[in-house]
Amino acid sequence: MTKANEDVKNSTIALGERIRGGVQKALRKLAEESAAKGESLVVKIDGEIKEVPAKELLATLP
Repeated sequence: MTKANEDVKNSTIALGERIRGGVQKALRKLAEESAAKGESLVVKIDGEIKEVPAKELLATLP
């Protein structure tokens, strides 16, 4: 692999990690705000669509 190809691969990985981190941060914020209001969120768990209290979901997030 050439140096240029390696740089592109590394920058793509870094971008993917930043996107994943941003999505995780947004999901945590959604869960926190919903939990503060006593709301539930609809999630897919083991292939099933379920309504889960945000406080319970928040406890499972990293």
